[in-house]
Amino acid sequence: MISILSPAKSLNFERENIGDTTLPRFQDETMTLVNKLKKQKSKGIQSLMKVSQKIADLNVLRFNAYQSEFNDSNSRQAILAFDGGVYQGLEAPNFTKNQIKYANKSLRILSGMYGLLRPSDLIQAYRLEMGTKLKVGRKANLYEFWGDKIALQLNEDLKETKSNYLINLASQEYYKSINEDLIDTPIIHCNFKEYKGDKLRFVSFNAKKARGLMAQYIIKNKIRTPDKLKGFDYEDYSFSAKHSTENEFLFVR
Repeated sequence: MISILSPAKSLNFERENIGDTTLPRFQDETMTLVNKLKKQKSKGIQSLMKVSQKIADLNVLRFNAYQSEFNDSNSRQAILAFDGGVYQGLEAPNFTKNQIKYANKSLRILSGMYGLLRPSDLIQAYRLEMGTKLKVGRKANLYEFWGDKIALQLNEDLKETKSNYLINLASQEYYKSINEDLIDTPIIHCNFKEYKGDKLRFVSFNAKKARGLMAQYIIKNKIRTPDKLKGFDYEDYSFSAKHSTENEFLFVR
């Protein structure tokens, strides 16, 4: 069983890597994107990414500093570098070496810049959301740029790890980068809501953290089948059978 997560905009490169590191598998594609983005000035990045001038300036520096070789000074493991709500729930800095090793078999992180990352893959600081309408050659955006590559790599990983299910813990923006028609295993979508009065509500930040909590639960308990996901009870969540289907699991609190 492999779970997929979205990346985070917030980054933390102060942490030390845990255990062995690996290199991203789509380095040629990443360098194509970097070389394209290096041509952009701050105003171009600001317009492209719909960000403030401060964030645009920072990412101009990041793209210009990007190196083809990864080392201890310019990169960190993806699972530790990402620092948003999902990763607050994941709590990867507290993982042991063995838990990182298991994560490398059971977790993948989608990325506009890197395509598909293993937890121990080294990344350099960047910001490039999957929904960015960056034109590369004849490709109008990043969805077209990545095409079927992410799905095909996922299939290879599913086969290599003898996984029978793909667990979707990613946002819709990132999940759209996967051509699900190509995936060889059933896909289980996990969603998280909470009661406000007598109504179930989707609360974005809490749902992001819950996705990370679920990934943590899978890794620490070495969950291998969807049925075992139903035992998830972190931070008062519980599986709701009446709101779930065979391929859509809802957890509520």
